[in-house]
Amino acid sequence: MAHGDITHIDIPVQDYARATAFYSGLFGWQIADVPGFEGYPMWQAPNKISGGGLAPRDEGFTQPRSYVEVDSIDQTLAAAVDAGGTVLRGKEQITETSWWAVLSDPDGNTIGLFEGSTGV
Repeated sequence: MAHGDITHIDIPVQDYARATAFYSGLFGWQIADVPGFEGYPMWQAPNKISGGGLAPRDEGFTQPRSYVEVDSIDQTLAAAVDAGGTVLRGKEQITETSWWAVLSDPDGNTIGLFEGSTGV
């Protein structure tokens, strides 16, 4: 993936079994637990390109969130703040070679950031 590509979409759910049945039946998504990411089932669309995760729904995460691949989360967060955005969740490590963060644009839209490679 290149800087600026949408790389992942998280969908907040309360019941993983119900969500798995719904999305796999409706769209033909393959949904499975991935070693190292237990409790966060990953989905993949039939095109084998689009994908994401079924994440726990909570008060701060109630709508699907797209993640954009960036070369540097630190630089992107700084640029977002300079442009009127807000950091909602600072840079956090996923694996030894990948990180994520969440920002809000000036209109209040939530965007996830992804840097690195999960090797998945």
